[in-house]
Amino acid sequence: MDPVLRTAPTRDPAWQGRLFWMLAIAVVLWPLGVATEFKPWVLLEPENLKVTRQFLGTFFPLAHDSEFLSMVVRETWRTVAMATAGVTLALAVAIPLTLINTRVLSISALSGRMARGPFWLRQVVRWLLIVLRSIPELVWALVFVRVVGLGPTAGVLAIALTYGGMLGKVYGEILESGETHATETLLRNGSSRLQAFLFGLLPTNAAELTSYTVYRWECAIRSSVVLGFVGAGGLGQQLDNSMKMFNGGEVASMLLVFIALVALADKASAWLRKVLG
Repeated sequence: MDPVLRTAPTRDPAWQGRLFWMLAIAVVLWPLGVATEFKPWVLLEPENLKVTRQFLGTFFPLAHDSEFLSMVVRETWRTVAMATAGVTLALAVAIPLTLINTRVLSISALSGRMARGPFWLRQVVRWLLIVLRSIPELVWALVFVRVVGLGPTAGVLAIALTYGGMLGKVYGEILESGETHATETLLRNGSSRLQAFLFGLLPTNAAELTSYTVYRWECAIRSSVVLGFVGAGGLGQQLDNSMKMFNGGEVASMLLVFIALVALADKASAWLRKVLG
C-alpha cells in the first residue's frame, strides 16, 4: 500500500491557543503598566527628542588625554578588584552557611526526620540567607559608606553580603537537587559532614557550582560600577563625578570602557566555565 501523503498545514494549528495566551498576558500587563506610569511614547515627543539630541551631542569629542586615560585605567582595575574581593568574601559567607543549610548533609535526617536542634538551626540559616539577599547591594553600600567612609571598602562589603546570600541559596538548591546516594552512603558509614561534602556532593556538582560562581563574579563587576554612584569608589564614582560636571566627553569615554570591561568579563567567565567545568 502506498503511503498516504499529507500536505503541510497552511496555518499554525495552535494559533488559537497562542492568541489566547498573548491576550491574557496583555490583560495582566496592562494594569501593571498603568500602575508604573509606563509611557514609552513620551520619548518620541519633539521636546524630549531635542533634549536627547543635545545630551548625546555633549558626548563628542571623546575625552582622551593621557591624565584622564591613566585615571580610567586605574579606576577600572579598582572596579575589577572590588568585584573579585567582594565575591571572595561572599564565598566565605556562603560556603559555611550552605553546609549548615543543606538537608542532604544532615546526619539526623538520615532516619527520615531531622532532629529538632538541627532543624531550627537550618531555619535560622535560611532566614539569614533571605535577609542577606533581600537587601540590595546598593543599600548595603549606602550603609557602609556611612560606617567606613567613601571608597572601595564599602563596595566590597556590600557585594560580600548580598552575594553571600545569593550564593548560599543557590548552592543549597544545586546540592540538594543533584545525586545524593553517595553522600548518604558516606554519612551512614561514619564519615563527617565535611568528608561527605568533599567526596560525595562536590564531585558531582562541581561544574554547576563553578558555572554559577563565575556568573556571579561577572554580575559583581557590573554591580561595582553601579555602587560607585553612592561613593563606593571605582569607575562608577568617576562616571558619577563627570556626569555631575556635565562633561559628556568623559562620560562617553568611560561608558565605552565599561562596555569593553563587561565584554571582557563575559569572555573570561565563558573561558573559566570551559576550563573549570
